[in-house]
Amino acid sequence: MMMSKVKPKKTHQTMDEKLNTLRAGVLGSNDGILTVVGVLFSVAAATTNQFTIFIAGLSDLLACAFSMASGEYASVSTQKDTEKAVVEKERQLLKTNFDDEVAAVKRHYMTLGVTEETAIAIAKDLLAKKPLETVVSIKYDIKLGHYMNPWDAAFSSLFSASAGGIFPLVAMTFLPDAMKWPGTIMAVTLSVALTGYLSAVLGKGNVKTAVIRNIIVGIITMFIHYYIGTLF
Repeated sequence: MMMSKVKPKKTHQTMDEKLNTLRAGVLGSNDGILTVVGVLFSVAAATTNQFTIFIAGLSDLLACAFSMASGEYASVSTQKDTEKAVVEKERQLLKTNFDDEVAAVKRHYMTLGVTEETAIAIAKDLLAKKPLETVVSIKYDIKLGHYMNPWDAAFSSLFSASAGGIFPLVAMTFLPDAMKWPGTIMAVTLSVALTGYLSAVLGKGNVKTAVIRNIIVGIITMFIHYYIGTLF
């Protein structure tokens, strides 16, 4: 009699994991927009050679995308290693200082308004069933087995930085001469407004403030780089 293979259960991403990937994407897109338009404005202010402008913008787009991706990978990898170290620490504490772990869980529920007697009962019950999962969740807000994925963050940042930089690059390269500057300024303004909106939504911040802030930063970035380009 042949035994059928049991398919492993798929591990679904937590909301924090999804938000981390989206955050990397939004930040990558914003950086892609601003760094590429900065280079484009500097070079375009210094020369009218269209091929030179395009190559400079494209080179910066690729450099920015890979730089953002590597930075996100390193950052999230460090976070993941820290989370794993914390889990191992708590695993040992459950063996050597079990009473202290019970006390920590009890204090958590007491701060939520539960009576001491009930809090002790909850703590003992939870630590009897899921000890490690309980303590890392309560003490560090970590969901056991769900660590931030550095590859997800890296690829999200790589793609979004590339996509963000495309807007000013295409506008400056392919728009008619009379529309190059105003068209690129408009493309950048709309793009950074969108990333400001998304960052505020993801971070549960003030949308209006985030959008205005991003637009102001975008305008300042374009002005500074254009002025630097005119010096040369």
